[in-house]
Amino acid sequence: MAHGSNGTYVIETERLTKRYDDITAVDHLDLRVRRGEVYGFLGPNGAGKTTTLRMLLGLIQPSSGEVAVLGTAPGTAESLSRTGAMVETPAFYPHLSGRDNLRVLSRYTGAPASRIDTVLRQVDLLDRAGDAFRDYSLGMKQRLGVAAALLKDPALLILDEPTNGLDPAGMAEMRDLIRELGHGDRTVLLSSHLMNEVEQVCDRVGIIAGGRLVAEGTVDDLRGEDVLVIRADPLMEARRIVDGMEGVREVQVRSGELCVTTGTDSTLEPAHVNTRLVAEGIAVSELRLERASLESVFLSLTGSDRHTDDIAWPPQPGNQAHETREVTHAV
Repeated sequence: MAHGSNGTYVIETERLTKRYDDITAVDHLDLRVRRGEVYGFLGPNGAGKTTTLRMLLGLIQPSSGEVAVLGTAPGTAESLSRTGAMVETPAFYPHLSGRDNLRVLSRYTGAPASRIDTVLRQVDLLDRAGDAFRDYSLGMKQRLGVAAALLKDPALLILDEPTNGLDPAGMAEMRDLIRELGHGDRTVLLSSHLMNEVEQVCDRVGIIAGGRLVAEGTVDDLRGEDVLVIRADPLMEARRIVDGMEGVREVQVRSGELCVTTGTDSTLEPAHVNTRLVAEGIAVSELRLERASLESVFLSLTGSDRHTDDIAWPPQPGNQAHETREVTHAV
């Protein structure tokens, strides 16, 4: 397996596969996670996310394929010394305080005890460090799990569903924490099935379904281009006019509306389209910019009633739900 010549990739897998008898949990997965990014590993429950994370940590062995973590085999002393992880629900001694739980871990992992207050401060638990773990709220327990993962000041931080079970305030706090952690040389691999979480904190996203990576890119890449939707009368005359405007790549009719896509370097503005149509005697009742939501892209790629090989990519206007980004009413 070819590694990034300058240490570009923190995680590399090639045709990584894990089978359990007749069940293939991970299927020929090619994954590349770059140094210094927050990478969202997105997929429905049962897609193979946690199995992949366990292979990256050396907790289970692949059936076939190759994998490198921080330039070496997963599960080795070299790899684990530079990796912090919270996979599934963090487990601590309930009768010990948050600080004492971290002291136990620091002795076990060889992490310096001087790091304990540093990581407690990072996750905003320093004021409650003396309280017993059993008295922590769910959000505090999750944050202590992140603190434990940070003890070794890792180059790679792997978080599996860190907002599971949290209320909206707790989820917002965890997202802020992940954003703070994912900068500089530290890499964060965030496994989640929550679109909003991934969209807000991740630099790049990989979508896994049925154990296979079905899409990868930035959130903007995955969501595709803006589409200008126009409601006008007469519709076909409006289509003829818009189709002839500079910068327009394609005009489609959908549900009594025009869907207009432009070239990547086009500077065509909705206000200019509106002015032109009104000047030509067209009654324009609405213009709005739409883009496929990350959720709709996710569902189109992972829907149980469709095979990933048959999915049209990128998603096309009209075959999925859209998110409205801007609304301009005609005057």
